[in-house]
Amino acid sequence: MRFVFVLLALVFAVSASAVEEKYDFANEEQAALFAELTKELRCPKCQNQNIADSDAVVAKDLRDKVEQLVKEGQSKDQVIDYMIDRYGYFVHYQPPVTPATILLWILPGLIVVGGFAFIVLRQKKAAQKARWSEADEQQLQKLITRYKRKESA
Repeated sequence: MRFVFVLLALVFAVSASAVEEKYDFANEEQAALFAELTKELRCPKCQNQNIADSDAVVAKDLRDKVEQLVKEGQSKDQVIDYMIDRYGYFVHYQPPVTPATILLWILPGLIVVGGFAFIVLRQKKAAQKARWSEADEQQLQKLITRYKRKESA
């Protein structure tokens, strides 16, 4: 029975190590740069997962391309620029601030403030319509006296 458990443990250990990818680099700097880049670049298919943790085919392709670029001696910024040129700003977790991104951050706040202002102005207008003016009070008194005359006659 012990033999079966040991055999199963070996099978699982071998299958788990077969899934893990190994990348060989000339020095530790390249390996560290590769690890940093794969954690900083986003998988285009997985939405919110970096390419180091993603199992998608496109993430594997991106890891291979990052490996190739790092081995060619390109810097971190050069690799990121290459990926942004190829896949757009979405591939990087820290996209640059552009007029479009500023608008995306400010527009919801403007909508909320505009909606609040609309509600306040509408309430003020309704309150002004509901107020009795002196002329309204005089007209009401005239109607009351006219009604009392008709009632008494």
